[in-house]
Amino acid sequence: MSKRSGLGHRLYAGEVSFDFIGRRRQWYILSAVILLIAVAAVLIRGLNFGIEFRGGADFSLPNATCSVEDARAVAEEATGAQVIVTETASGTVRVQTEELTPAQASQVTGLLADACGVAKDDVKIQVVGPTWGEEISKKALQGLAIFLVLLAIFLSIYFEWRMTVAALVALVHDVVITVGIYALIGLEVTPATVIGLLTILGYSLYDTVVVFDKVKENTRGITGQSVLTYAESANLAVNQTLVRSINTSVVALLPVFAIIIVGAGLLGAGTLLDLALVLAIGMAAGTYSSIFIATPLLVDLKNRQPEIKALQARVLARRKSGRSQGSSAAGPTSETSDGDDGDPDDDPGSTLPSTRVATGPRQQPRRKPRSRR
Repeated sequence: MSKRSGLGHRLYAGEVSFDFIGRRRQWYILSAVILLIAVAAVLIRGLNFGIEFRGGADFSLPNATCSVEDARAVAEEATGAQVIVTETASGTVRVQTEELTPAQASQVTGLLADACGVAKDDVKIQVVGPTWGEEISKKALQGLAIFLVLLAIFLSIYFEWRMTVAALVALVHDVVITVGIYALIGLEVTPATVIGLLTILGYSLYDTVVVFDKVKENTRGITGQSVLTYAESANLAVNQTLVRSINTSVVALLPVFAIIIVGAGLLGAGTLLDLALVLAIGMAAGTYSSIFIATPLLVDLKNRQPEIKALQARVLARRKSGRSQGSSAAGPTSETSDGDDGDPDDDPGSTLPSTRVATGPRQQPRRKPRSRR
């Protein structure tokens, strides 16, 4: 198969087209169901905030010989409260408790060291107050607000306000889905998670801007013709950027999966896992929203404009007229002269099928051989 006959070229040339815009109600329903599940998970299950947000003490026991259950039993008996115990691939047992006084922290350290066969001096203790987590959350929200304001200004200047609204809705869509998955599965929310969440906003925006830029190119001066509607031109733009969006997402997700498998799975780096998981979820949601949410929503907003409504009516009327003329020309009593090309407004780039009259093979007299002339 030649390069020019590949799927990417056929999508770009319009030879193959997936009707993303025409089925936008289906995508809206699917996204609405996903968003409802995500919001319900946050409201019912809540988010599993890490120790950096809720405050407490973190004990790390390297090369521990005890099981997770033994460490949990010792810590809960010493503190009188529930604790979170995890074990990394390197054999380090991590115990997270509520806030403790220095005396309580020293006592828990000794008990855990004896139970897990670790020297007391080798146990690493990290005590975090809840005010630190509140400060992180405050800074993150401030950064998010500034980012959204600057984004709205940029998109309104470079594109138009309807594209700004569609892009912001897609961003909120991605954030809600990512947060909902974290709540549904019970993944721990750490400062690295917040950093990853802010990172995916930029990635999702990039993918949406690529599609919108092609939509802007395809629809420039669209009201001056009567061949394609705005929705059809926007759908062509999505198809033209489809392969690029998929390739970009795959290339971006490969190193993220490498971080999850190698960094977190083999090396036991919990911070890498927190960052990689939110990136993987957010990138997938961003690719989905740029194709199935942002552009279809833009089309719905544009279809409310009087000039776009008039364009759609003009295109549909022309196609109806073309079908009527085609049916008449194909009738048994119709006659078509060589000088009549049909509708004078026909455009070579029209996607409408053309009607031809079958005249059969041409009958020409045979020329005599030279010997008989």
